[in-house]
Amino acid sequence: MSSIRHTITLDNREKLKITGITDILSYDEETIVAQTENGILVVKGENLHITNLNLDEGLLSADGSISAIDYDNPSASGGGFFGRIFK
Repeated sequence: MSSIRHTITLDNREKLKITGITDILSYDEETIVAQTENGILVVKGENLHITNLNLDEGLLSADGSISAIDYDNPSASGGGFFGRIFK
């Protein structure tokens, strides 16, 4: 599998475009959790909607009120995002 370049573009905290997406792990109106070439990416906000998803090309577009974009580090204390959810 060839490496997909990973980029994040955020326009006015409302429109998000991400490349290098390999999978969507979970999604609701407040959180999008995606697997990327560089690890697990967590997007938080309100009224989040995935407007375009193409896993073949590694593309994700979303809109809503975006408050945070963070990479999850499972080796950090707490076991990462899923470790905190499933305690």
